[in-house]
Order: sequence, then C-alpha cells, then structure tokens
Amino acid sequence: MEKVLPLEHDLKASLAAFRRELQRFLTGKEAMADTVVASLISGGHVLLEDVPGVGKTTFIKALAQYLGLAMKRVQFTSDLLPSDIIGAQIYDQEEKVFTFHEGPIFTNILLADELNRASPKTQSALLEAMGERAVTVDRKTRKLPAPFFVVAAQNPSDHMGTFPIPESQLDRFAIKIKLDYPSAEKELQIFSQALLNPLSQIEEGILMKDQLVRIQIAVDQIHVSNEVGKCVQAVVDRSRDHSQIQLGISTRGGVQWVRLAKGIALLEGREYVTPDDLIAVAEHCLMHRMIFHNGQTELVLQDLLQSMDI
Repeated sequence: MEKVLPLEHDLKASLAAFRRELQRFLTGKEAMADTVVASLISGGHVLLEDVPGVGKTTFIKALAQYLGLAMKRVQFTSDLLPSDIIGAQIYDQEEKVFTFHEGPIFTNILLADELNRASPKTQSALLEAMGERAVTVDRKTRKLPAPFFVVAAQNPSDHMGTFPIPESQLDRFAIKIKLDYPSAEKELQIFSQALLNPLSQIEEGILMKDQLVRIQIAVDQIHVSNEVGKCVQAVVDRSRDHSQIQLGISTRGGVQWVRLAKGIALLEGREYVTPDDLIAVAEHCLMHRMIFHNGQTELVLQDLLQSMDI
C-alpha cells in the first residue's frame, strides 16, 4: 500500500482546491492542468504558446487570481527596455544620490504577455533573472521575492513582429503548453456568455503564499530512486544521439523533468517518484528543449521514452 505524504490538512485542502479549480478552468485538459500545478509547486516557470485569441492572457490572469500572491503584468513590445522590467538607478536631485527603483519583476508572479515581441536584449534580461531569481544593476545583486514565477505567453514564431526565443533561454521554462482552440461545447458556452467577464466567477486566493512555500518544501523531500534516475539518464542520453534530433535535452532539462515528476508524485499523495510520473509530464517538459530534423516530433518523443528501462 502506498504511503501518503503527511501534508497538513490545510495544505491538502488548499492544494486540492487549486488543482480542482484549474482543471475546471481547463475543461477537458485535466492532464495539462496537473502539469501546470506540478510546475508551480516545484518552482518552475510556465510558457504558453498559441495563436492570438485562444485565452492565453485570460488563463494567466485566472492563475494569478487562484494564487494569493503579489502579481504584476508586463505587456512586452519591441520598444520595451531591460530597465522597464528589472528597474534602474534614478538620480534623486534633492538627496543628490542615485536610488534604485524596482521594476515589475520584483513580485511573486510576473505575467509576461507576448514575450517574443520584445527584443532579444530585453528577453535576455528577463530570462537571466528567471534562472538566478535575482537581478544585477550597477554591479549590485538584488534577490527577487520568494516564491517567484514567470508565467509567459508568446505567439507562434511565424507571426509578424516576433523575435524567436533562443533554445538556451527556452530551457529556463519548466514547461511549455499550448491551449489550442476550445472544444465545441466549451466554445458554445463562451459565445453564450460573451458579455460576462470570465474571471468574475473565479475564487481568489485559494492557495496562499505561506502554503505554497510549505508545499514546495514538501516537493523537495520527495524521494527519487536510482532506478528512476537511470530512466531520466537513458532518455537524456538517447536524445543526444538520436538521428531525428539536432539538439538534445540538457542536464538542466533533465533536472527540471525530475522536479516536475516530484510535483506530480505529491499531487498523487506519494513520497516517491515513479516512471509514470515522468511520462505524465514528458511532453510539456521536454519538447521545447529539443530541435528536431523533421516534423515527426511526437513519434520521436515516444521513441525516447521507450529508452526507459521499466
């Protein structure tokens, strides 16, 4: 019999409510909702990519409302500067000193809308801060608040006015998901309620800051056996010499995969990761980390997962 992770009752209830509400918001995409929850409770950043008008921004705003955390939103444009995000030293004429003014990145959740419309220099400033969870201005490093997440949305790279995010920087996102068009039933519901604010019925602050921090500590304590580690290593190694893959999975990508699987294990009430946890998040965690020679990407992923000795 599986041993249930001893989370306090309030954490179990709040996490279950957050999971349930996100699944309800993403009707018919429960597995995707669980992957998003696993990313957040394991400290990972989230990237959404899809055509305009399918609800990326609405989803991000809903996510922020569910979480009782400080949130700021930045609309990325081609003229946005790094200092517009991280902040800058501004001269105080009265005091005759330079004072650092924090940018919107000093928050718990940064909603980065249309990230790939910003210049590569501005993208780089954000993505470096994501990796370090700190910013450096005038040789002084300032830590960002904890917890800190970036939930970013981008349009497909073939849309006009976009700057593709380099693979090395995409690697900083724990998951990349596509919302796709809603089902016919869901879309009919949207049309019939076109004048209603979809965020008006969302309960705010289901999962609070102190609860999320405690849950993240619990995720860190999830056990990963040598057997599971060997499964990860087999897939990572196979991706680097596969005939259909130009760029394979990095070491950081493998670590992110394990952390996501630990998040799934906690959601299922277990103290340990199984190969099934890895498989559950593989598509959203691994696909954006690889460059393929042709379009048969899903088949290649299935081939990689078969490398796992289970």
